[in-house]
Amino acid sequence: MSVMQKIKDIEDEMARTQKNKATSAHLGSLKAKLAKLRRELLEPSTGAGAGGGGKGEGFDVNKVGDARVGLVGFPSVGKSTLLTKLTGTMSEVAAYEFTTLTCIPGVVHYRGAKIQMLDLPGIIEGAKDGKGRGRQVISTARTCNVILIVLDCLKPISHKKLIEKELEGFGIRLNKRPPGITFRKKDKGGVSLTTTISEPKLDLDSVKAVCSEYRIHNADVHLKEDCDVDDLVDCIEGSRVYIPCIYVLNKIDQITMEELNVIDKLPHYCPVCAYHEWNLDGLVEMIWDYIDVLRIYTKPKGKLPDYGDPVVLPKNRRTVEDFCNRIHKGIMKQFKYALVWGISVKHKPQKVGRDHVLDDEDIVQIVKKI
Repeated sequence: MSVMQKIKDIEDEMARTQKNKATSAHLGSLKAKLAKLRRELLEPSTGAGAGGGGKGEGFDVNKVGDARVGLVGFPSVGKSTLLTKLTGTMSEVAAYEFTTLTCIPGVVHYRGAKIQMLDLPGIIEGAKDGKGRGRQVISTARTCNVILIVLDCLKPISHKKLIEKELEGFGIRLNKRPPGITFRKKDKGGVSLTTTISEPKLDLDSVKAVCSEYRIHNADVHLKEDCDVDDLVDCIEGSRVYIPCIYVLNKIDQITMEELNVIDKLPHYCPVCAYHEWNLDGLVEMIWDYIDVLRIYTKPKGKLPDYGDPVVLPKNRRTVEDFCNRIHKGIMKQFKYALVWGISVKHKPQKVGRDHVLDDEDIVQIVKKI
């Protein structure tokens, strides 16, 4: 029996099974089996039976700039027009589907940062299973800081669900954060479950059923928040990526103002019209908020700060040491201290060490050892 047939059989069994306390352990076991089979499907053997377009290895596009944004969507929703209008890079546009057959890169310059935009070929239903160039498209999407799911406002909203399903099947979690689960293997003592939640969705039987599928018989599982079986499977698999996503609703020139007002209230949505260049500034501003970076300006001794070329750092890695390593790996060997101007310090300037946490638009002057 092929892997695809096994996946279909498990999905059919899950659809037939009622969801209640008595069946939660069985459903947990099925979900763990499904995750293992999908992992096999995404990393097939290199032999003749691999099929499905080979291993999901993405397009060969060098990462440039400070952040990478991928445009994902079904064919003919306006991804190429959007890239051309935003970056000035020419991506072929035509009235037929699958005009773009490879990955087209472009760069947006915004607030001193360089944001790389990737126009990915249109995906089709079943992309995660290797249909079309689905694996290459979604593998490249995994490397992005933000994903733009481009939708045609005249097409059914079910397209959004289909694309989300394809990305979820490839281990991409959109607008989510890693589950609050601590999972630690041990040598003996069986599987234990501890939690601070009064009535958690997960019970010990479900945890044991999932662990047994992975041949884990001794482990400590601690829930910091109310998580379900899917979160536990994600935690054990460990190959999931959590990427912010913006739903770009294109071609708004063909809908009414009442419909536009409804769309504008939805979370993570940005209505645009690429052809008429409507709300493209709002989209770039939204991308900037989602990539979650800050700008640090350098100041040579005795000179004015260089406001034209900031050093861009992610907000989760923004110490003085991270700043120095971004410029050059060898700076920390000669580092003595840094002088900082900005809202991260009380005095202007203030002498700080390597562990000082910087804030947006701080000015830094590095002082080296003599």
